[in-house]
Amino acid sequence: MKLFPDHWKTDPVSALCTDVVDCVNKTAPIVDGPTEYKMIRTTNVKAGRINLEDCRYVDEATFIKWTRRIQPKRNDIVLTREAPLGEVGLLRSDESVFLGQRTMLYRANPKKLDQRFLYYSMLSTLVQGQIRSQGSGATVEHLRVPDAESFLVAYPPLDEQCRIAALLSAYDDLIANNQRRIVLLESMAEEIYREWFVRMRFPGGGVIAADSLHPPGWERRPIGEMTSLIKRGISPTYDDQAEYRVINQKCIRNGRLSMSEARTHSTATSEDKLLLSGDILVNSTGAGTLGRAAVFDIDLHGVSCDSHVTIIRPKDIALYGEFLAYTVQLLQNYFESMASGSTGQAELSRELISRTNVLVPQSEILLRFAAAAGPIRKQRRVLLEQNERLAKLRDALLPRLISGKLRVDALDIQFPPSMLPTLEGAAEPATPLS
Repeated sequence: MKLFPDHWKTDPVSALCTDVVDCVNKTAPIVDGPTEYKMIRTTNVKAGRINLEDCRYVDEATFIKWTRRIQPKRNDIVLTREAPLGEVGLLRSDESVFLGQRTMLYRANPKKLDQRFLYYSMLSTLVQGQIRSQGSGATVEHLRVPDAESFLVAYPPLDEQCRIAALLSAYDDLIANNQRRIVLLESMAEEIYREWFVRMRFPGGGVIAADSLHPPGWERRPIGEMTSLIKRGISPTYDDQAEYRVINQKCIRNGRLSMSEARTHSTATSEDKLLLSGDILVNSTGAGTLGRAAVFDIDLHGVSCDSHVTIIRPKDIALYGEFLAYTVQLLQNYFESMASGSTGQAELSRELISRTNVLVPQSEILLRFAAAAGPIRKQRRVLLEQNERLAKLRDALLPRLISGKLRVDALDIQFPPSMLPTLEGAAEPATPLS
């Protein structure tokens, strides 16, 4: 059985690119930042995307030195050679970034290969299989630079490549647009919280007396007084074929909860450790992720979390839910600084969370904040779930398109906006897709 149609070709990636560039293989000196110069680390590249929300910064001199081989630009592809191996991301912005350690950059020759087609090819089983098979290392898998330059790419004529890339990019453009809307919604809700509860400019608020640290009627209360439960999750025996889903630390990132990293186990969980809508989940062990929080706002039943995550359940969701959710998220740095551990494993105890004092306003203000922030959270969840569905559809199409099993000749395909700059820079005009 043929893997690809007869009119497709197969060549090493280096023969199809103008640039295949390794990183500077030493650690760049970072600064506290933020600056306009960002480092792409292996941890920033995941699931086809380059996330620059959580990055490290350098000064201009370091940036110039670390981009002497090549300066990344929009639509460049980054591959991680180690820790983790084989993650691929597309640079979707014009920010000043450079390659961190154990990363490679790929820039297609526009006369031979569409850049987006190369990107989706590198996500395919053909290329990923080569990367995995060539990876070596007794403790940490890594890909040698010569192997990162020589894996094979199968491709049709350029016009067909563009059609395939356009179809897949349409999904990614919708995801990116939703992501921008999600960020705006999150900024709106956090700004309302800071305006009301940090700057004390809340509706109906007056001037705070000179001898007072907070408005009349506000008081400092421990988080435990506003909760009905603060408890760690379960210790599951994972089974990929099981039905019960378990949230882990990887599911909690940037104040958002995603089930894409959740795993499954086969043992029913006790009722008190099943998650309820409005539960606040906090990563409670390990450096780097400790203190990250997100709200379980997904319409799913029978879901639990593992023992590295703490469940905080507001006593009265309508009254305390939104207020506690944003308060706990903004306490991450405090929780990190207060965590303890005798063997190098930082840990956030339930007792510390419970006794942490926060400034709490009267019930009227709490309810008004819930009325303002609640709809924003719901809209954000709708967009997050849309993105998960779009990603599943794209991932289902990708292997069939990249292998030529799904033909695109007769399809009415329009170039999505994100591909237009690439096409304008091509050596020859592309054939219209409609």
